[in-house]
Amino acid sequence: MSGPFIIGVGGTPRAGSSTERALALALRQAEHAGARTKLFGGEFLERLPHFNPGPAGPSPEQAELAAAVREADGIILATPGYHGSLSGVVKNALDTLELTRSHARPYFDGKPVGVIVTADGTQAAGATLMAVRGIIHAMRGWPTPYGAALNAANLFDEAGECRESKDAWQIATVADQVMDFARMRARKP
Repeated sequence: MSGPFIIGVGGTPRAGSSTERALALALRQAEHAGARTKLFGGEFLERLPHFNPGPAGPSPEQAELAAAVREADGIILATPGYHGSLSGVVKNALDTLELTRSHARPYFDGKPVGVIVTADGTQAAGATLMAVRGIIHAMRGWPTPYGAALNAANLFDEAGECRESKDAWQIATVADQVMDFARMRARKP
């Protein structure tokens, strides 16, 4: 039996962004706990066209993201805190999931969703965390009890690891909770 399938959605179009690096660490933590993972990072998100439910139909990238969310046992969302809310590329990815609305289990229905926010200040991180949790609820998901709010300034060392153990703990806790809830959900009759 294979482990839960956990997808990561987030980052920024900037290569090496702290948000995407934090998300990659969370997915690595999930892999160590037995998950299969897939990252939809900033470069992928930047290629998503602005969501338009018109007759043209979804792009291949939009269809890929929607299919992965339908298949996923859990999701980890990561966004920078921009002016107290999530970034446009992450919001557009979430809007794209409107493609799942007619499925038996649309959006994040019943799935655990962990949140990682990076920002250059605690106020932006806290406000963004609350905004993303509200979106998860609206999309029928279960936000994990713990959400990581990270100060992006000087977050990683040269090897790509967190400089502070408290930051590594936050990222690992989000991943662990998504895994725990995905496993509990899998055991449901």
